[in-house]
Amino acid sequence: MEFGLSQEQTMLADNVGRYLTDRVDLERIRRFAEDGDDADLWQGLAELGIPALLVPESAGGVGLACLDAALVAEALGYHAAPAPFLGTAVAAPIALAGLPAAEALLADVAAGSARVGLAIGEAAGARADAGVTARDGALTGKALFVTDYPADHYLVADRDGGLHLVAAAAAGVSHRPLTTVDRTRPTGELTLKGVRAEPVSDDPAVLGRLLDVTRVMLAADTLGAAQAMLDKAVAYAKEREQFNRPIATFQAVKHMCAEMAADIEPCRAMVWYAAHALDHLPEEAQVTACHTKAHLAEVGKFVAKTATEVHGGMGFTDLLGLHYWFKRIGYNRQLLGTPEHLREEAARAQQLTA
Repeated sequence: MEFGLSQEQTMLADNVGRYLTDRVDLERIRRFAEDGDDADLWQGLAELGIPALLVPESAGGVGLACLDAALVAEALGYHAAPAPFLGTAVAAPIALAGLPAAEALLADVAAGSARVGLAIGEAAGARADAGVTARDGALTGKALFVTDYPADHYLVADRDGGLHLVAAAAAGVSHRPLTTVDRTRPTGELTLKGVRAEPVSDDPAVLGRLLDVTRVMLAADTLGAAQAMLDKAVAYAKEREQFNRPIATFQAVKHMCAEMAADIEPCRAMVWYAAHALDHLPEEAQVTACHTKAHLAEVGKFVAKTATEVHGGMGFTDLLGLHYWFKRIGYNRQLLGTPEHLREEAARAQQLTA
């Protein structure tokens, strides 16, 4: 079987890549890290139709597939672009499609005028001081590491596997920003006290699918970030000279770059297949998503470390800004399950362990 991108998918990736190349340089990333304002970038992406990718056509969206979204996630990771993609453009359309009460919200999401945060971290790994309980139609508890923060609405998972839509302005909702290593994507903490929410689903399988999709998107983001770090390392090695020779001519540096390239290249097909499985191979989706995110986390960690070493002492300074990609890869590794946790989950799904 020949498996590759269609002409339309290639054009989508190229268009998003060109837009981000023009708009998201290192200085723009630094400004976002200081002021957190991404309105101009998100508006431009909205004009390209990115928030509408997975929104059904009936709600004013484009109605494309998860593979298309994964291509956008890879481009965003490559440029370390600040954008509310994971919750707003991916999780919200998948979770809220077909929910009558959310039709207007999905239309606003497609237009780029509404943002939806994602508060499902506790479903991937329970924490002693966090978790949301649903009782008598009200939510109480705390959700940590909420992505796409701040938002107009939040998708919140409860302890029993249910999913709820919470308005940020609802009575009993309080939130605050959390400081993480990744300054390119703001993260928050959500506290709920008897909050009335719109029920999305009480079926744990729906939450499970949402986890699978978002994990594949994080893997795609890591793939893009790792590719960017490799490209930066190769470019630097061609320019930096020692003993009157570019360091790219040194065997040790050649081997480092070749090993990074060899590790990254198979990951692209792995991410594509995992994204394809989300829509077309549901029986494989969970295991493939777990293994894909786990493997990309390991490869990303190796590439981030090695690419920084190729730059020598310069790689650890703010001058080159490598740390934005390095930390983004590290944050992706932890969010929604570490490699160890994901491999254990995949083993349980295959009934290989209790």
